[in-house]
Amino acid sequence: MKRITTIIGLLLLGLLILALGAWGVLAIVFAGDDAGLLRLALALLFALSSLIALLGLGMARWRRRALLAYLLPLAALFSWYQGIEPSNARHWQADVAVLPYATIVGNRVTVHNIRNFEYRSETDYTPAYYDREFDLRQLVGVDMVTSYWMGPAIAHVFLSFAFADGAHLAISIETRKERHESYSTLKGFFRQYELYYVVADERDVIRLRTNYRRDPPEDVYLYSLRAPIENGRRLFLEYLHRMNSLRDRPEFYNTLTTNCTTRIWMSSRVNPQHISFSWKVLASGYVPEYLYENGYLQNAQRPFSEVQRDALINTRARQASDSADFSRLIRTVSP
Repeated sequence: MKRITTIIGLLLLGLLILALGAWGVLAIVFAGDDAGLLRLALALLFALSSLIALLGLGMARWRRRALLAYLLPLAALFSWYQGIEPSNARHWQADVAVLPYATIVGNRVTVHNIRNFEYRSETDYTPAYYDREFDLRQLVGVDMVTSYWMGPAIAHVFLSFAFADGAHLAISIETRKERHESYSTLKGFFRQYELYYVVADERDVIRLRTNYRRDPPEDVYLYSLRAPIENGRRLFLEYLHRMNSLRDRPEFYNTLTTNCTTRIWMSSRVNPQHISFSWKVLASGYVPEYLYENGYLQNAQRPFSEVQRDALINTRARQASDSADFSRLIRTVSP
């Protein structure tokens, strides 16, 4: 029994070293600023040290020494990785260059730097921003937007807040990329991008996806959420507080733990009865179905397939184009 226990322990330790080795190599390659060939050399050295530690497990005489020796590069790696700090002072891409923020006085909220670009294509646009005051007492609804481009399991999810005067304010939690960067799911695990709240007119953030994204094209769905309006007001305020916090204390985006859907779920905990966590929060494409199953979508008495069909807004958004009535038109379902 002792021998079996030892073998199981060594196997588990070996798996841990393999996982740490893979994580460490990827962290060295992707995290922080680009260091070229030096970074690749360090990644190879760490991979070699992981391999030596793994081989040392099979030699009782050298096992302890190999593991102790492995702790040195591992500790150095962790120390370096924890020292990588997020920043608001980088050469940002134009669409995320301006930080939004809010001034909150009682029920009156002024949102500054609402994005409202004039697009000619996905990458050709004229930047424009405006400020607007909102009355929290006039918040009448919350909608969820989901955008798919790589199958049913993965979607970008964001919220849009509706007010009694017909105004809609969309808030999309995204990566803040520098001028030389493109998005990579893998790099998103390794402190490569800062977290950014896109606070935008729906004609910007929705129309960009329905009318201008072509490589790949995106299917965009708009769902009305069903919950007490006080929950929506608390959620809206929580969004604004977190948005303001990023001005002073920037944070890193993480593909798994700090992304568009997990951040929405974290913010929703301000409400007494928030939805419980599920694997469908991580597999973000299934978030609408998960909300439907728990009664958080309007028209929940209808089959989900019908609700989803009516939620697809690409055609309506293209027809609405740059109309000042864009938000109403994308919500008008043909009989």
